[in-house]
Amino acid sequence: MKLFHAVGSPFVRKCLVCAHELNLQERLELAPAAPSPIKRDRALVALNPLGTVPTLMTEEGISLYDSPVICEYLNSVGDGRLLPASGAKRWAVLVDQALADGIMDAALSTRYETAVRPEPLRWSEWVAGQLDKVGSGVTELERRAAELGDRIDIGTIAMGCALGYLDFRFASLGWPKSAPSLASWFERFSQRESMVATRLPAS
Repeated sequence: MKLFHAVGSPFVRKCLVCAHELNLQERLELAPAAPSPIKRDRALVALNPLGTVPTLMTEEGISLYDSPVICEYLNSVGDGRLLPASGAKRWAVLVDQALADGIMDAALSTRYETAVRPEPLRWSEWVAGQLDKVGSGVTELERRAAELGDRIDIGTIAMGCALGYLDFRFASLGWPKSAPSLASWFERFSQRESMVATRLPAS
């Protein structure tokens, strides 16, 4: 399997953490890509018309994207323990993943607006709106923190990667101050071998 990736992507990290938890990391070949909303990586677009990472090329030659699809595929190749097969627990885990992915989406949108868009064209109201999504998402995760316990699934992995990305790119937000229970959970979760092995570089 070949995973097209970019350093710093929380969505790529989510897939890598899943691979580590499923003991599939040795089967993954990492291929660098250069996703951009402006100068699109044509080699990547040939595999994924959206030109985004992560994109996974399976051993059967099937191109999969984006991260929820890739994580579910890895789960099916592995022992299947990261996503319940059916019922209420499955939907709960998928909603957890969607919430965490939404936080990452809003944070990435803010990153593009503040780091990629030329300064005269930046829209402060847009940034405020995206960061409000981040704040609302963190507040909801704080509400749920006591229920997370030692869960290891696609939902908690996505949460961990979302919070890691906030620390990576938006440390100034100081989210742990407003979410102490979540911060305590994240500190423990971050010590997992899969999280340590995929830790984002210093910003």
